[in-house]
Amino acid sequence: MLRNVLPNIARPALQSRAATTLSAGLAGVTQRTSAKKYGGIYTVTLIPGDGIGAEITDSVKEIFKHVNAPIEWEQYNVSGMSSEGEELFKQAVESLRRNKVGLKGILFTPISQSGHVSWNVAMRQQLDIYASLVLCKSLPGVPTRHKDVDFAIIRENTEGEYSGLEHQSYPGVVESLKVSTRAKAERISRFAFDFALKNNRKKVTCVHKANIMKLGDGLFLNTFRRVAEEYKSSGIEYNDMIVDNTSMQLVARPTQFDVMVMPNLYGAIVSNIGAALVGGPGIVPGCNVGTEYALFEPGCRHVAEDIKGTNRANPAAMILSSTMMLRHLGLDNLANNIASATFGVVNGGKVRTADMGGSATTSDFTAAVIKNLS
Repeated sequence: MLRNVLPNIARPALQSRAATTLSAGLAGVTQRTSAKKYGGIYTVTLIPGDGIGAEITDSVKEIFKHVNAPIEWEQYNVSGMSSEGEELFKQAVESLRRNKVGLKGILFTPISQSGHVSWNVAMRQQLDIYASLVLCKSLPGVPTRHKDVDFAIIRENTEGEYSGLEHQSYPGVVESLKVSTRAKAERISRFAFDFALKNNRKKVTCVHKANIMKLGDGLFLNTFRRVAEEYKSSGIEYNDMIVDNTSMQLVARPTQFDVMVMPNLYGAIVSNIGAALVGGPGIVPGCNVGTEYALFEPGCRHVAEDIKGTNRANPAAMILSSTMMLRHLGLDNLANNIASATFGVVNGGKVRTADMGGSATTSDFTAAVIKNLS
């Protein structure tokens, strides 16, 4: 199972529930006979990604080497900077099909019309990695405007505005198709309620724009409400909120949120707001999961091309995402050790990268985590 995402050290003193667990009903790799494990070693697909990806995944590799983690990497240096990497992308996807588990940085997606499709989206659609999970939680060592922020963002990954179906019907007129299906709305809604149930969360909020997109988002909202009725006996509360109001409420009073579930585009926006609330993309872990595959990556998707190669990136989000991966593999003790060491560095406040208001390098942060390992 995916579980115990973050250890007790990450929890504020007044927080009693295990807000940092992840157990949404996905069978762990140790429960799958098709998982690639030989001699106690797990083979994991590694895609460093663009921008700072190589630097922050190197941090993970260095830490894993120090603790002798039983992980063997199949690394694919896929880049989204050009369409020339399509063959390498296909090889990476095949590696994920074999291994079932991957660790990934963020792949750049071009904006220009001549650019290729998003490798990130293509990977999720081809492998049906339908649920994105991002954990936004205040940390004592990261001063922010709001305290005690603690919510999970669950995003449908495979349809909606990210369907990629658009065309120019007439010069200057573009039609873009947003696909919404009851089956996938139900699947992601159940994922959200199962997550809440298994992690002692108390409320699930559906984020939508059904007041305008009455059919598409209306279907998502009505499906959510129907699924919510089935979980009534569990005591989990539920409500819904229009996405623009959600954005304002997040900035004004984020502690009202617990678990949030939403279609694809809204999740991309809300996860960025959530990251900003707790200190930025450098400390927010995440994962993308489906029935068969699990892909772990930072929760806030920024390639940070502007600081690439400068040794200034904060590797915490990638390190914490890798500990989520270790728990998924059943390596809980190892995951707890690395996560505790990482939070010890963040909360200690002595080694801070630029995004946390300090001048420490990526290497400094990595070395501090290794020093903190028990």
